Amino acid sequence: MKAAVLHAPNHMQVMQAADPVTEVGDLVLRVGAATICGTDIRVYRGRKTAGIRYPSIIGHEFAGEIVATHGPSPFLVGQRVGVCPAIPCGHCPQCQRGRENLCPDLQAVGYQLDGAFAEYIRIPARAVELGNVHLLPDHVGFEEAALIEPLACVLNGQNKVALRQGDTVAILGAGPIGRLHAKLARLRGAAKIIVSEPSPARRLAALRAGADVVLDPFAGDLRSAVQGETGGRGVDVVICAIGLPALAAQAVGLAAKGGRVSLFAGFSHGEMAALDVNAIHYDELRLTGAFGLSRRDYADGLQMVVSGQVDLRDMVTHRYGLDAVSQAFSMAESGAAMKVAISDA
Repeated sequence: MKAAVLHAPNHMQVMQAADPVTEVGDLVLRVGAATICGTDIRVYRGRKTAGIRYPSIIGHEFAGEIVATHGPSPFLVGQRVGVCPAIPCGHCPQCQRGRENLCPDLQAVGYQLDGAFAEYIRIPARAVELGNVHLLPDHVGFEEAALIEPLACVLNGQNKVALRQGDTVAILGAGPIGRLHAKLARLRGAAKIIVSEPSPARRLAALRAGADVVLDPFAGDLRSAVQGETGGRGVDVVICAIGLPALAAQAVGLAAKGGRVSLFAGFSHGEMAALDVNAIHYDELRLTGAFGLSRRDYADGLQMVVSGQVDLRDMVTHRYGLDAVSQAFSMAESGAAMKVAISDA
């Protein structure tokens, strides 16, 4: 099969790779669409190495059509499916506490297991047994289904920060993740959504995603602008949707007393941030991290898409064939695109 093989940081080559080798219970999918995540870019650039093998195939946001099964299976060749890429052990203390995304033995497609920047992908029997594979209705396309994974991660983040109806919300960054946060916050009944984003095009995209107010953080003092939008109190929830340490410090300064701050975006290895610990202490702020997703998050995100509660059809702005994977990554990294999809289907 044809695949984009990551040989080392900054070295990804489209080449002929071995077809997936299956064991009993496995599935093989023809990849219908795979979208590029900010984490994929950090892996490609060597800013994230944990769990990464060389050579390997990355790509964890995907959907496809079953082309082969091995032995008895609950699925049939020809069925269209979306897949939660996170496969927990199911029995460790973290899994038993419902935090399977923190499982120390987590196996993830696109990391420990070869991913979706390829013509075909193997889904292991363990994922099938655990319910990671979901049938797609006809009205949900492969690109939409690929984006259920980041939507599920956003859902995990908003659950962790307890975003609820009536909250005022500030989202730092209007890239794909910030835009998904705006969509989901609007669905959850946020009273006011303020998005900070330097790109004019992305500010407009945030408004279309449900933001009430968009601000250019370089046009003035962001804290003063947010205070002005909230009657001087700050916001109930701040979501850091860009992995820049300086924004973590900024996020703390935007929260109201008793507010909650989500450090949602991933940061590069070794990065540190200086936070106002007095503000955290005296204003009783709550800081939460948010990593990955659970199988429940994926199932909930899928249902939101299937029911039409969340529309992901406008998220993909650029499409490339597998042979053009380098151009696809360059476009995703440039910030000129929202989401970039790769497909040879």
